[in-house]
Parts: sequence; structure tokens; C-alpha cells
Amino acid sequence: MKSLFEEASTLFPHTQQLRRDLHRHPELGFEEHRTAGIVAQELRALGLEVSTGLGKTGVVGLLEGAHEGPTLLLRFDMDALPIQEETGAEYASTRPGVMHACGHDGHVAIGLTVARLLAYHRDEIFGKVKFVFQPAEEGLGGAQAMLEDGVLESPHPDFSLALHLWNEKPVGWIAATPGPFMAGSDVVEINLRGRGGHGALPHQTRDPIVTAAQLILALQTIVSRNVPPLDVAVLSITQVHGGDAHNVIPENVLLRGTLRTFSKSVRELVLNRITQLTDHLVHAMECEGEIKITDLTPPVVNDETMAALVAQTAREVLPEVIVDTSYRTMVSEDMALLMERVPGCYFMVGSSNPERGLIYGHHHPKFDFDEQALIYGTALMSAVALKRLGSK
Repeated sequence: MKSLFEEASTLFPHTQQLRRDLHRHPELGFEEHRTAGIVAQELRALGLEVSTGLGKTGVVGLLEGAHEGPTLLLRFDMDALPIQEETGAEYASTRPGVMHACGHDGHVAIGLTVARLLAYHRDEIFGKVKFVFQPAEEGLGGAQAMLEDGVLESPHPDFSLALHLWNEKPVGWIAATPGPFMAGSDVVEINLRGRGGHGALPHQTRDPIVTAAQLILALQTIVSRNVPPLDVAVLSITQVHGGDAHNVIPENVLLRGTLRTFSKSVRELVLNRITQLTDHLVHAMECEGEIKITDLTPPVVNDETMAALVAQTAREVLPEVIVDTSYRTMVSEDMALLMERVPGCYFMVGSSNPERGLIYGHHHPKFDFDEQALIYGTALMSAVALKRLGSK
């Protein structure tokens, strides 16, 4: 089993070439046609049964082991972000305003290399490996679209794994935390309606701008004064839209933000308080308000047995690795939708390198990662798959 790190290292030039090609040609959610074509071609060349067009641009490859056994789902996301790249890398995006700023190019490269490694080890596999290359993870509903197209059918997986390159931590760090690991995510929209008028005659208006300012401040008290201190929630208002002229008080102001929680009870508490505060404050300011909540993803909750398997395998396979089993993040992931139906583990692979200036966070225009992390991700994912589907 320890040789898998050496095998992944040997395949690294191929993994790196794939990653850099994908980085040069990023595609937004549900537009990953070129990426999907490369994935399908690579998987077919390895002898996998390939299905395309699931969730519009998703690809599924099925690897049959040499022996009967359960099915393990491995998921990798493919989409880029609408960000202008500023890395200056030789492999920088060739598409203006679009870049891989979250590491999904690395995920696809890892997934294709894992497929190659596991195909080499087919005789050791008791069961099947279902490779899922998902579109539109970045809040666009890619996982749900694949579910609706039957990604968990024929065959239905028994276990699941997914990973994320993580620039918050350096290469050589792995997170495999049992239980709640990544937060659930909701979009919060509040439309405030008042009575517009001249900015010099505010007494004739019902000002939604002032109402919005009061409400933004009031909403911040929910986490600090209503959520129990030992529980966790984030409520951030990130957009304020209203007005078109410096001397006109508008009729409407739209607030939009994000809510992140780990539990249903905390989520319900926060949503109830959002409604109460909005209703009462808007009424006091003589305006009207309408609230819209969009449930994007539930929390990612790792199966304890699968998380323990990932942690144990990391210590056995990876050199000088730091395994963190308590790390959690308020970032969300729609892999949670698959994991509600298939027990599994979502783990992190450290990918930053301060000595090389690779320190920028995800979704930053200068985001890039140390490509040595590709070896760690490939080796660990392959090793866990072989352990889970190995001879009993």
C-alpha cells in the first residue's frame, strides 16, 4: 500500500499536464463541454464504461473490479469561476474573466489519475468504483442536476469519497473529520419597499436606505445574541442594491447575503430571527419587507467509519503527513446532497506553499496551489479506495 505514493509520483507529469491544460481552458458551471470531453476520453481509454450528459455536462465512469463487492463513488468537481486571473503563471487562463480559482482543475486531474491507478490495480478490487465528474459546484446546482439524472442509479453506491485541495493549509496536511465538516448554505434575500422622493425632502418619504442600514446592523445580533456560544453560525450581508441618483431616495433596496450553519436547529433559529427582526424593524420604519430564502446545500457530514479510514490510510501512505481530525470550515459544498444518500468522507488536502508565494485563498484572482498536492490527493484517494474495496 505504501507504494501508492511512489506510483502517484511517477504519474505526476501526466497529472500536472492535465491540470495545466484545464487551467488554461476554464469553463463555467454547466458549460464544461471541453473538460467533459477530456474526462470521457481519458476514462474510455482506460476501459471504463462511460456515461455523459448527466446534469447537463457531467460524466460518470464505472470501473469494474475483478471480484464481486460493493460500489464506491468518487466525486470530482469541474467548474471554474467568473474571475479575471492575476497569477501571471505560464499556464494562466486564456479566457478573459474566467479562471480556476478554487482548485477544481486539480480535482479533475487527480480524479483522472486515480482512475488510471485503480485501473492498474483492477485485480485487487472487490466491487466497483463509480467516478463522478460533476459540473456547476459553485452554487449553481450541479449535484442536484446529476441526482435528477440518476447519478446514484445503476449501480447505487454503498460508500462515497470526495476531496478538496485546500490553500488554507500547506502541502502535507490532511483533514478527515468525523461528523459535521462543512457548513450548510442558504441565500438570504430581503427586498425593502418604501416611498421614494427627493433627497432634500426626506420627511416626504419612507426611506428604505435608512431601513436597510438599521436592518443590517440588527441582523448581526442574531449570531452574537441568539445563537448559543458553543454553536456556530455565520450570517453575512454581502450585497446592497438601491438607488440610481445622489439626490433621489429610492422606492426599493435589495439586501442579499449568505447563512452558514452546521445543524438544522441553529438554521431554524437564525431564519426565525431574520423574519422577526425584519418584520418588526421594517414596520417601525414605515416600510415593507419581503424575505426569500434559497436552500443551496445541507451540511457535509462525514461518516465516522469512513473518516477514520481516510485518517488511518493517510498516516500509512503519505510521507511526514499531518492528519487533522478536528478541522471544520463554514465553506459549503453540494457534495453534501450525495452524502445525504451515500455515507462517505469529504477530506481536505493542504495545497499552499508560503515559500513559493502560493498563499492566496480560494476565489482570489491570484489563487494558485503547489502542484505537489496533486500527488498527495491522488495517492490518498487511491489508497482509501483500495482499502475499502480490498479483500475481506
